[in-house]
Amino acid sequence: MILLQLFFSFIQVGLFSVGGGYAAIPLIQNQIVDVHGLMTLSEFTDLITIAEMTPGPISINSATFVGTRLAGVPGAIICTLGCILPSFFICLALAFFYYKYRNFSGVQKILASLRPAVVALIASAGLSILLLGLFNAEGSEIVLSNFRPVECILFVGAFIILRKYKASAISIIFGTGVVGTIIYLVIQYI
Repeated sequence: MILLQLFFSFIQVGLFSVGGGYAAIPLIQNQIVDVHGLMTLSEFTDLITIAEMTPGPISINSATFVGTRLAGVPGAIICTLGCILPSFFICLALAFFYYKYRNFSGVQKILASLRPAVVALIASAGLSILLLGLFNAEGSEIVLSNFRPVECILFVGAFIILRKYKASAISIIFGTGVVGTIIYLVIQYI
Protein backbone atom coordinates (compact mmCIF):
# COMPACT_ATOMS: atom_id res chain seq x y z
CA MET A 1 0.00 0.00 0.00
CA ILE A 2 2.81 2.43 0.85
CA LEU A 3 4.45 1.76 -2.54
CA LEU A 4 1.28 2.76 -4.36
CA GLN A 5 0.93 5.86 -2.17
CA LEU A 6 4.56 6.81 -2.86
CA PHE A 7 4.15 6.23 -6.59
CA PHE A 8 1.10 8.49 -6.86
CA SER A 9 2.75 11.13 -4.65
CA PHE A 10 5.80 11.26 -6.88
CA ILE A 11 3.67 11.18 -10.03
CA GLN A 12 2.18 14.45 -8.71
CA VAL A 13 5.65 15.80 -7.97
CA GLY A 14 6.78 14.90 -11.48
CA LEU A 15 3.70 16.49 -13.02
CA PHE A 16 3.79 19.79 -11.15
CA SER A 17 7.48 20.52 -10.54
CA VAL A 18 7.86 23.04 -13.33
CA GLY A 19 11.27 24.68 -13.29
CA GLY A 20 13.70 21.98 -12.29
CA GLY A 21 14.76 20.04 -9.25
CA TYR A 22 14.71 22.83 -6.69
CA ALA A 23 11.12 23.60 -7.61
CA ALA A 24 10.27 19.98 -6.76
CA ILE A 25 11.47 20.21 -3.15
CA PRO A 26 8.39 22.01 -1.76
CA LEU A 27 6.14 19.60 -3.67
CA ILE A 28 7.95 16.57 -2.24
CA GLN A 29 7.80 18.17 1.21
CA ASN A 30 4.07 18.74 0.83
CA GLN A 31 3.37 15.15 -0.21
CA ILE A 32 5.70 13.35 2.19
CA VAL A 33 5.66 15.60 5.28
CA ASP A 34 2.42 17.58 5.20
CA VAL A 35 -0.18 15.45 3.38
CA HIS A 36 0.83 11.89 4.27
CA GLY A 37 2.99 12.50 7.37
CA LEU A 38 5.46 9.81 6.35
CA MET A 39 8.41 11.67 7.87
CA THR A 40 9.10 14.79 9.92
CA LEU A 41 10.36 18.03 8.42
CA SER A 42 13.68 17.49 10.16
CA GLU A 43 14.10 14.03 8.59
CA PHE A 44 13.08 15.44 5.22
CA THR A 45 15.60 18.27 5.49
CA ASP A 46 18.35 15.77 6.29
CA LEU A 47 17.45 13.77 3.18
CA ILE A 48 17.42 16.92 1.04
CA THR A 49 20.87 17.80 2.35
CA ILE A 50 22.16 14.38 1.34
CA ALA A 51 20.43 14.68 -2.03
CA GLU A 52 22.15 18.01 -2.68
CA MET A 53 25.57 16.58 -1.88
CA THR A 54 25.27 13.59 -4.18
CA PRO A 55 25.79 13.84 -7.93
CA GLY A 56 22.75 14.01 -10.16
CA PRO A 57 19.48 15.93 -10.33
CA ILE A 58 18.21 16.89 -6.89
CA SER A 59 14.60 15.88 -7.55
CA ILE A 60 15.64 12.37 -8.63
CA ASN A 61 18.08 12.07 -5.72
CA SER A 62 15.40 13.26 -3.30
CA ALA A 63 12.86 10.79 -4.68
CA THR A 64 15.37 7.97 -4.43
CA PHE A 65 16.40 8.82 -0.87
CA VAL A 66 12.81 9.29 0.32
CA GLY A 67 11.80 5.98 -1.29
CA THR A 68 14.78 4.18 0.26
CA ARG A 69 14.05 5.66 3.69
CA LEU A 70 10.38 4.71 3.61
CA ALA A 71 10.28 1.39 1.71
CA GLY A 72 13.82 0.24 0.91
CA VAL A 73 14.98 -0.56 -2.63
CA PRO A 74 11.45 -1.09 -4.04
CA GLY A 75 10.50 2.30 -2.62
CA ALA A 76 13.52 3.92 -4.25
CA ILE A 77 12.60 2.44 -7.63
CA ILE A 78 8.91 3.36 -7.34
CA CYS A 79 9.59 6.94 -6.21
CA THR A 80 12.22 7.49 -8.88
CA LEU A 81 9.96 6.13 -11.62
CA GLY A 82 7.04 8.19 -10.31
CA CYS A 83 9.18 11.31 -10.46
CA ILE A 84 10.65 10.59 -13.92
CA LEU A 85 7.71 9.26 -15.94
CA PRO A 86 5.53 12.40 -16.04
CA SER A 87 8.51 14.55 -16.97
CA PHE A 88 9.55 12.11 -19.66
CA PHE A 89 6.15 12.07 -21.34
CA ILE A 90 5.61 15.81 -20.93
CA CYS A 91 9.07 16.58 -22.39
CA LEU A 92 8.42 14.22 -25.27
CA ALA A 93 5.14 15.97 -26.09
CA LEU A 94 6.55 19.46 -25.56
CA ALA A 95 9.58 18.75 -27.75
CA PHE A 96 7.29 17.71 -30.56
CA PHE A 97 5.16 20.86 -30.27
CA TYR A 98 8.13 23.17 -29.63
CA TYR A 99 9.92 22.10 -32.79
CA LYS A 100 6.70 22.44 -34.73
CA TYR A 101 5.71 25.89 -33.32
CA ARG A 102 8.98 27.36 -31.96
CA ASN A 103 8.78 30.52 -34.08
CA PHE A 104 5.32 31.38 -32.75
CA SER A 105 5.49 34.40 -30.41
CA GLY A 106 2.87 32.93 -28.06
CA VAL A 107 5.25 30.13 -27.11
CA GLN A 108 7.88 32.63 -25.95
CA LYS A 109 5.26 34.52 -23.92
CA ILE A 110 4.08 31.35 -22.19
CA LEU A 111 7.64 30.39 -21.23
CA ALA A 112 8.33 33.89 -19.90
CA SER A 113 5.14 33.83 -17.80
CA LEU A 114 6.22 30.63 -16.02
CA ARG A 115 9.46 32.13 -14.66
CA PRO A 116 7.93 33.99 -11.64
CA ALA A 117 6.16 30.83 -10.45
CA VAL A 118 9.41 28.87 -10.61
CA VAL A 119 11.24 31.55 -8.63
CA ALA A 120 8.48 31.52 -5.99
CA LEU A 121 8.66 27.72 -5.62
CA ILE A 122 12.44 27.79 -5.18
CA ALA A 123 12.21 30.68 -2.70
CA SER A 124 9.58 28.81 -0.69
CA ALA A 125 11.78 25.72 -0.41
CA GLY A 126 14.80 27.80 0.55
CA LEU A 127 12.88 29.74 3.18
CA SER A 128 11.48 26.62 4.85
CA ILE A 129 14.95 25.03 5.01
CA LEU A 130 16.46 28.29 6.33
CA LEU A 131 13.82 28.57 9.06
CA LEU A 132 14.37 24.95 10.03
CA GLY A 133 18.12 25.49 10.20
CA LEU A 134 18.04 28.77 12.14
CA PHE A 135 15.01 28.27 14.40
CA ASN A 136 14.23 24.54 14.22
CA ALA A 137 10.84 25.75 12.98
CA GLU A 138 8.63 23.21 11.26
CA GLY A 139 6.02 25.19 9.38
CA SER A 140 5.35 28.79 10.37
CA GLU A 141 6.06 28.46 14.10
CA ILE A 142 9.13 30.65 14.70
CA VAL A 143 10.14 30.73 18.35
CA LEU A 144 12.96 33.17 19.05
CA SER A 145 14.20 31.11 21.99
CA ASN A 146 15.00 28.31 19.50
CA PHE A 147 17.43 30.56 17.57
CA ARG A 148 20.61 28.71 16.64
CA PRO A 149 23.55 31.16 16.59
CA VAL A 150 26.09 28.62 15.31
CA GLU A 151 23.96 27.82 12.26
CA CYS A 152 23.38 31.55 11.67
CA ILE A 153 27.12 32.27 11.74
CA LEU A 154 27.80 29.35 9.41
CA PHE A 155 25.05 30.48 7.03
CA VAL A 156 26.24 34.10 6.91
CA GLY A 157 29.88 33.03 6.55
CA ALA A 158 29.07 30.56 3.78
CA PHE A 159 26.94 33.15 1.97
CA ILE A 160 29.73 35.75 2.09
CA ILE A 161 32.35 33.25 0.91
CA LEU A 162 30.09 32.07 -1.87
CA ARG A 163 29.23 35.55 -3.14
CA LYS A 164 32.51 37.42 -2.55
CA TYR A 165 35.11 34.75 -3.28
CA LYS A 166 33.06 32.62 -5.71
CA ALA A 167 33.99 29.41 -3.87
CA SER A 168 32.47 26.17 -5.11
CA ALA A 169 29.32 24.91 -3.45
CA ILE A 170 31.00 21.58 -2.69
CA SER A 171 33.81 23.23 -0.74
CA ILE A 172 31.29 25.36 1.17
CA ILE A 173 29.15 22.34 2.08
CA PHE A 174 32.22 20.39 3.18
CA GLY A 175 33.74 23.37 4.98
CA THR A 176 30.62 24.30 6.94
CA GLY A 177 30.17 20.65 7.88
CA VAL A 178 33.71 20.46 9.26
CA VAL A 179 33.55 23.84 11.02
CA GLY A 180 30.09 23.09 12.47
CA THR A 181 31.26 19.70 13.75
CA ILE A 182 34.31 21.26 15.41
CA ILE A 183 32.24 24.04 17.00
CA TYR A 184 29.69 21.57 18.41
CA LEU A 185 32.44 19.28 19.70
CA VAL A 186 34.08 22.23 21.47
CA ILE A 187 30.72 23.38 22.90
CA GLN A 188 29.94 19.86 24.10
CA TYR A 189 33.20 19.58 26.06
CA ILE A 190 33.12 23.06 27.62
